[in-house]
Amino acid sequence: MTLATSTVFAKPAEVRGDWFLIDAAGKTLGRLASQIAHHLKGKHKVDYSPHVDMGDHIVVVNAEKIRVTGRKLSDKIYYWHTQHIGGIKQIALDKLLKEHPERVIEFAVKGMLPKNPLGRRQYKKLHVFAGDKHPHSAQQPKSLEIQE
Repeated sequence: MTLATSTVFAKPAEVRGDWFLIDAAGKTLGRLASQIAHHLKGKHKVDYSPHVDMGDHIVVVNAEKIRVTGRKLSDKIYYWHTQHIGGIKQIALDKLLKEHPERVIEFAVKGMLPKNPLGRRQYKKLHVFAGDKHPHSAQQPKSLEIQE
């Protein structure tokens, strides 16, 4: 007699996304980004299914107070192309932190998510703000502690 086992997958209609608030002050960029990506994918949930958007909404505040190790402030360069001939652009991490500090966390997390429609849907659940104010207080986000 053989027992039939079946894998149980979560259904998109049954998935409930919570709201979490993370204070990025003094946190290391890479460690913070990997744990944010983990929560955006929903891998912390017991009934995780890789093909379903199970992630939570993450609100990150104090993005300008992020910490990096080594000489990354001057050595880490972000590149992009304008789609015109000779249109390669670049910006160093320290200058990007001064001009648009929320983009540093967004770029780091986006690189850790899947490169497909599911990953783009998960990325939309990330809300990063430079200061300690955010417009999502109506959702009553719970505080989420990130390990260093």
